[in-house]
Amino acid sequence: MTDQPMAASRKRFMADLRQQLLDMKAKLLDEMQLESKAEREGNKDEGLDTYDLASEERDREISFILSDREHSKVRNIDDALERIQDGSYGICDACGLEIGEERLSAMPFTRLCRDCQQEQEREARSQRRGEDERNTYRKLGSSDADEESA
Repeated sequence: MTDQPMAASRKRFMADLRQQLLDMKAKLLDEMQLESKAEREGNKDEGLDTYDLASEERDREISFILSDREHSKVRNIDDALERIQDGSYGICDACGLEIGEERLSAMPFTRLCRDCQQEQEREARSQRRGEDERNTYRKLGSSDADEESA
């Protein structure tokens, strides 16, 4: 009998998260639409000197990067909403255990529990460290050869 109140609590929590995801998506889409409108209105390069044009181009590149991140967030939100719909939301993709409510509240479109996320990050750091060491070794090896030929 104690499982029922807990299940009802989890169900309420999931409904709240679903609404939070929908609100996040609406806000992101509004921001993207405003940014797109501002960019269209600001695309008048007449009368700008070289420095202004370079600054405008840099701003466009930054805007593109941010826009790409926003699109990615919208895709992640849509994915989370689909998982809520099919009942797989809140289950870790790696270990299959329930993801804690605190983590879901902080990262509503996460696919990994805290432990699996930490393990994935450790592996990524280890892999980067190995790549950095190989690159350093290559640089040292090539600079030694360069010095000998000089």
